[in-house]
Amino acid sequence: MDSTATIVKCIQASARDLGLPVPDNKSASYVIGLGLQEAMQAALPDLDPKYYPRMVERYRYHYLAKDQDLILFEGVREMLGELSQQGYFLAVATGKSRVGLNRALDTVKLMSLFDATRCADETFSKPHPAMLQELTRELGQDMKRTVMIGDTTHDLQMAVNAGAAGIGVRYGAHPESELLPLNPLHMADSIADLHVWLNENA
Repeated sequence: MDSTATIVKCIQASARDLGLPVPDNKSASYVIGLGLQEAMQAALPDLDPKYYPRMVERYRYHYLAKDQDLILFEGVREMLGELSQQGYFLAVATGKSRVGLNRALDTVKLMSLFDATRCADETFSKPHPAMLQELTRELGQDMKRTVMIGDTTHDLQMAVNAGAAGIGVRYGAHPESELLPLNPLHMADSIADLHVWLNENA
């Protein structure tokens, strides 16, 4: 989903609500993919710890007011549908909470396409390998045949830590210059590019 700008604005609005220093766009977008508590600690590392739960609460307030407006990148639905029909297992490993992920998937009517999902409030947050380890166990799959597609260093570092392959995308939260050192198999310019690559290489 095309959510980077919305997440950044919600983090910044949360800090403003509490009269705290407002992280710049780069700092706020860097934490995307982490669990909420870890994200707030990374965005504002020097805060008194008592503020982090309040930041999480304010973030949820702002995000829930906007998440119905989030849209899929063009071509995502068709790509996922085709991969599912071809027999690939599809899974989600996310920094969202279970409630947040279910809301998001329900909003865009994609819940039925995924074979398994794992959220940050159910296990260790990225880049710990637990999400991928648990998903592959649940689906009975080999980690060496698993590919993590992500737009952040947290995603690709999790793949490295788990022993899975990684694919980076150039249209998300972290710049290509930060993703390349994690040796992704491919850097996709768009969903269309990603779809073609998966058809030719998966």
